[in-house]
Amino acid sequence: MLHIEPIATAPVLDLTPQEIGTIIDELRAYHTIYRPLFQRREPRERSEQYLHGLLVNIPRKSIEPMVLTLKGADRNAVRAMQQFLSEGAWDDDAILQRHWQEVDADLGDDEGVLTLDGSDFPKQGTESVGVKRQYCGELGQRANCQAGVFLGYVSPQGYTLLDRRLYLPQEWVTDGAYAERRKACGVPEGISFTTKPMLGWMMIQAVMQAGTLRCRWVVCDEAFGRDTTLLDNMANLGLWYFAEVPHDTHVWQVRPATAVPNWSGRGRKPTRARLVEGDPAPVPVAEIAAAVPADAWSRQSIKEGSQGPLVAEFAMQRVIAVRQGLPGPEIWLVLRRTPAGELKAYLCNAPADTAPTRLVRTSGMRWPIETCFETGKQYLGLGDYEVRSWRGWHHHMTLVILALSFMVRLQGRLKKMLPP
Repeated sequence: MLHIEPIATAPVLDLTPQEIGTIIDELRAYHTIYRPLFQRREPRERSEQYLHGLLVNIPRKSIEPMVLTLKGADRNAVRAMQQFLSEGAWDDDAILQRHWQEVDADLGDDEGVLTLDGSDFPKQGTESVGVKRQYCGELGQRANCQAGVFLGYVSPQGYTLLDRRLYLPQEWVTDGAYAERRKACGVPEGISFTTKPMLGWMMIQAVMQAGTLRCRWVVCDEAFGRDTTLLDNMANLGLWYFAEVPHDTHVWQVRPATAVPNWSGRGRKPTRARLVEGDPAPVPVAEIAAAVPADAWSRQSIKEGSQGPLVAEFAMQRVIAVRQGLPGPEIWLVLRRTPAGELKAYLCNAPADTAPTRLVRTSGMRWPIETCFETGKQYLGLGDYEVRSWRGWHHHMTLVILALSFMVRLQGRLKKMLPP
């Protein structure tokens, strides 16, 4: 049997809060990086307590059990922490921008990968900001939930989360019947409806404008990859996207001819090019995959997560993207097929001379953000919050992001200190 050397992606984060929960001095030193950004003494102290609470070994990481674990039966401390999270005026953006600098110091790489994905949070009732009966990825069905969009980072040194946005369903923004709920939840006035791909773009744009975190690639699933505006925005920023797309996504295998139609002498003179009659139409990527010869598939092994190497077959070719019914940029179509026959298709705007192994490796860079969600929900209370406000949701997610990066920062050194 032919041995295939696995292509490495990123090291697995397998450090748990149980292993670091007693490292108070380490946490205090980490918190000093962000401490000045909380401005006043009370939020500085409570932010450190909240980070500590997210790392303690208790079943649920909502405010009350965290505070009772750290401070004892102090109801005033519980109310103070609730106010800190739900109403505190500290600036999430400033903290996250400082966080990106630390991520670059810990994990930064010229080939760094931004990862874009959504994570949903089942909720009871109708009072929490943005809650609605909608598709919930965590449950795999429609349910009452909140939907978040997250941006992560991956490099050969590790991975973490960078930013988060709460998705507001359209009726939450435009329906007058939701006006009281918006006010009660502190939704900013004048907010407009924003799609999930556009929320992702806003986060990518913020990281790129900050200019403190090295990156080259963006990977995303088909929920984002189907949005051609998002793909073009990333390309215009100089990023290389590697986007999963639905099987019915159409491309041209050869660039078709276009021309501005001759003016008939009547009506408005044509200015927009159209496809020349007789040239081939674009075809679905699934049709292209079905026609790939057997000897054109290359078997590769990729290290994805804690499950070990994943073996898959790859085929890739240059194609022409479709933009508003006309030929767009020339890009890569990367096809990935498992031994069981599951097919995934990706579009990528990396240069034509990009090595195939580089494309294969990038196809395996999406698992880290999914692992961030698993770690966050299992160990760090990512979905355990009980705040209902807009500000509270974003505050909680900011502090979970910092707690996760604290674990990432300590993993290498602490693993050497712990017994096998």
